[in-house]
Amino acid sequence: MTPAPSPAELALPIVDTALAERLRERMATVEEALFGHATSRAPYVTEAARHLLAAGGKRFRPLLVLLAAEVGPRPDAPEVLTAACVVEITHVGSLYHDDVMDEAELRRGSDSANSRYDNLVAILTGDFLFAKSSELTSQLGAEAVRIQAETFTRLVEGQILETVTPGPEDDALQHYLEVVAGKTGSLIATSARYGALFSGAEPAVVAALTEYGELVGTAFQLSDDILDIASETEESGKTPGTDLKEGVPTLPVLMARASTDPGDARLLELLDPEKSDLANDVDLHAEALGLLRKHPAMEEARAYVVARAQEAKQLLEVLPEGSVRSALEAFADVVAVRSA
Repeated sequence: MTPAPSPAELALPIVDTALAERLRERMATVEEALFGHATSRAPYVTEAARHLLAAGGKRFRPLLVLLAAEVGPRPDAPEVLTAACVVEITHVGSLYHDDVMDEAELRRGSDSANSRYDNLVAILTGDFLFAKSSELTSQLGAEAVRIQAETFTRLVEGQILETVTPGPEDDALQHYLEVVAGKTGSLIATSARYGALFSGAEPAVVAALTEYGELVGTAFQLSDDILDIASETEESGKTPGTDLKEGVPTLPVLMARASTDPGDARLLELLDPEKSDLANDVDLHAEALGLLRKHPAMEEARAYVVARAQEAKQLLEVLPEGSVRSALEAFADVVAVRSA
């Protein structure tokens, strides 16, 4: 059986020590609750459901729920803690499905669920966690059920769209950004929304933080795209170039493909699935990864991500200046330039 978790450090620096301590205590409560919720009558199911939870992670989504709740008069409402568990369990459930789709071998530095068990168990465990998140959401009332259903619809649509190749007349980058908004932006938007909503914030503040979360979520996924290429396994806990290997056209790849520089002919050839088989040729994959890491598209992609974070920070002008607003601004910055 997976041991009980120990309180984790916050995933971002917070200058206000009192705010940091409040968040740290509540995150420890959430961490404990997550393992309690990922429990089945069958020990084997419990083990599988806790596998990726035990692997750790930044816990950005529940932290954002708790941080966004600080904008309202009731940041310590029990509904806030429940909502924090809802978003993280939903996210972790999606990771089980992601790893099957990507055929990933590592997740957060540990064996992916499909590697440790098999694809069938990984898929069903993801379904089990989605069911658990639905049970929790029902405790939050009809409005939360509606929000969660809409969020889950967008998340699954994003997953499906990721498997669809844009047509010759479609904008490949725009298509991909729609995928990102669904797969990642939707749940992070809901994280910020839940925190503000269940702490009793004004409707205008809830709306602003929902949009903030959407932009932060987009930046989060796009920075993950950059990490997939730029970082080594010991930094990110993932296998480098997984998306590249599977032919997923992420932000740096799409920007590189737009190059008209004759010097990029070899890279463009490697990125063309009709001309090279990166999934099955280790040497070609390594060559493409090396060329991409040195390509200007990497800096272009980083600049794009930072711009989205800046847009998110502008939405925070609805909040009074202070430690909570500063922490939300720092959250956007950390997401945009993270290294793991």
